[in-house]
Amino acid sequence: MPRIRLVRRELLWVSLVAGAGVTLSFALPAPTNIDDFFGPGTQPNTLFDPIMTAQACSFCHGGYDETHEPFRPWAASMMGQAARDPLFFACLAVAEQDAPGVGDLCLRCHTPGGWLAGRSEPTDGSGLIGEDFEGVTCNFCHRMVDPEYKPGISPAVDEGIINNLEDIPTSPHSGHYVIDPMDRRRGPFDLGQNFFFHEWLQSPFHRDSAMCATCHDVSNPVYERQPDGTYAPGAWQTPAASFDKYDQFPVERTYSEWLMSDFADGPIDMGGRFGGNDPLVSSCQDCHMPTATGRGCNFTEFPVRDDLPQHHFNGGNTWVLRAIRNLYPDSETFLSEASVNASIARAEQMLRDASDMELTQNGSTLTVRIINQSGHKLPTGYPEGRRMWLNVKFFDAGGSLIQEHGHYDANANLNTSDTKVYEAKLGISADVAPLLGLPPGESFHFALNNEWIKDNRIPPRGFTNANFEAVQAAPVGYTYADGQYWDDTDFAIPPGAASVEVRLYYQTASKEYIEFLYNNNTTNNAGQVLYQQWVATGKSAPVEMDFQTLALSGPCVADFNSDGELNFFDVLGFLQAFSTQDPAADITGDGVFDFFDVLAFLQAFNDGCP
Repeated sequence: MPRIRLVRRELLWVSLVAGAGVTLSFALPAPTNIDDFFGPGTQPNTLFDPIMTAQACSFCHGGYDETHEPFRPWAASMMGQAARDPLFFACLAVAEQDAPGVGDLCLRCHTPGGWLAGRSEPTDGSGLIGEDFEGVTCNFCHRMVDPEYKPGISPAVDEGIINNLEDIPTSPHSGHYVIDPMDRRRGPFDLGQNFFFHEWLQSPFHRDSAMCATCHDVSNPVYERQPDGTYAPGAWQTPAASFDKYDQFPVERTYSEWLMSDFADGPIDMGGRFGGNDPLVSSCQDCHMPTATGRGCNFTEFPVRDDLPQHHFNGGNTWVLRAIRNLYPDSETFLSEASVNASIARAEQMLRDASDMELTQNGSTLTVRIINQSGHKLPTGYPEGRRMWLNVKFFDAGGSLIQEHGHYDANANLNTSDTKVYEAKLGISADVAPLLGLPPGESFHFALNNEWIKDNRIPPRGFTNANFEAVQAAPVGYTYADGQYWDDTDFAIPPGAASVEVRLYYQTASKEYIEFLYNNNTTNNAGQVLYQQWVATGKSAPVEMDFQTLALSGPCVADFNSDGELNFFDVLGFLQAFSTQDPAADITGDGVFDFFDVLAFLQAFNDGCP
């Protein structure tokens, strides 16, 4: 039976003083249950036809073309392995310790088939069985219904499906999906009147980025937005006062970032770096399901299409698939060494395509510009442990390294103090932290976090501060001008530097995050399993997104006072230094102060500075 939703949820500040000086307070775990994380849409145990195992789809949609068929590329994606991801289960374990019931929110998207079958209780995932671990399956996605019925566009049966819901999603996020209760499979193409293999409906929704919003905008409904823009807990053990995502605390806003980019008003010609057969891209599907030439099923009588969407679903994850192969047999995961290697190669290429780098020297300063070529922030997605950084190496004329910024060692330690790290950091506010028994500030306790402390991730084309503020995605602790989709970082060029190498790295999970999930798990071994696989698969090895070199010009010796101008003061400064045998006046660098130093200075002064 569907869960009963309480009609109203009164706002309750946990720091409220209740009569006689008594403070309403709590310590971990927070006083939550599954009702705190209720969301509208199709509810568990309401389908006439259960979500079908993906293996059944493989008979027609797999085994004939590993590059273009839907099945094996899907299986080798994080969509296909969303319910086997050890990072997910380690995060889920700590989140459940912190806020009981929050797992229901997580399992909605990571195992929708299991959730719809009522197996998200217990909310720690311990009730999942068999096909639940297939993650986001074919049958689930192809039974999704656009929650906004569009007459003449949506399949006609969808109007009744939507109207029969107790709570209709009006702001899709956090797994608030609508599923056809019957096994009527939807897709973007007209299969013709003679198609008889299964029931089908043509669905424009499956080309629409709004479909992706269902799981790629994520909110924590426990915290409700206040008039001053902060987030405070609502009443415990009841559904949220508002199901609008912008009234809840933002955990992830990938879809909303895209919505406020130029890509949403596209298409944009990206020169072939995204989109497959079509260089014009706009939607999430255009980039993450690029088109190719092939057949969607293994029957040769069906046409070869030039606009066949590839079921790649690649993002930036380049190591978890190998961990999954270590933990589960290929007979369960449908993975192989070849399919995993191909998926990782696609992810690495997507990361390389997502950014461009430009290097410029201005005197003794090196400027590194990173340009965001993606349709959302760079990086985007679930923020915890995810980051990019600049590695800068200066070399002398002989090729010896003389200085490095952003050093990353074999033990997965990154020196963040001397470089630019692009990341988002969440945390717990000063008023809520004492009630949890936790320190205020930065935190990996995602179920408890109620403020954004840092977000310097690079916005996409079309960024404006007002629009991103409206969707809870404004920069935090950093500034981007309207229209800016790049970021500049200045590095001082050390004396003697003749060349520089600059790399932009991306990492799925930092050492600090992995260790947090390991050290804070007190209920099961999910943190230990994750840590072991993290070590075994290369410690979430960084991926090189960009690499540039630049030959550096030496300082202009005629600009003796380094003010960017050549005038009398430079001559005066040189003569004074020469008279006192200041090393700065040894222009020739031979250790002797003589006529040749004067000649070299005058020649440079006459030639001017570049």
